[in-house]
Amino acid sequence: MEITTFVASFADLFDETPKSEIGEGTDFKQIEEWSSLLGLATIAMVDENYGVRISGDEIRESGTITDLFNLVKKKAAEK
Repeated sequence: MEITTFVASFADLFDETPKSEIGEGTDFKQIEEWSSLLGLATIAMVDENYGVRISGDEIRESGTITDLFNLVKKKAAEK
């Protein structure tokens, strides 16, 4: 599991935000386009790409894309 691939998949969820503005250290909840719908899309992307289920609460507890990646990586290792 590579963080660059995760960041790219996450960035693909956004329609209006340039991908160049989304990186490992990005506080994704500060992106103007971020919404509860994108939260659901993130849950779906993680499930589809990594076979891991994350919750809305876990997303809310994450600060950066790296935090999300580490959460997914940890859950994948526990499987």
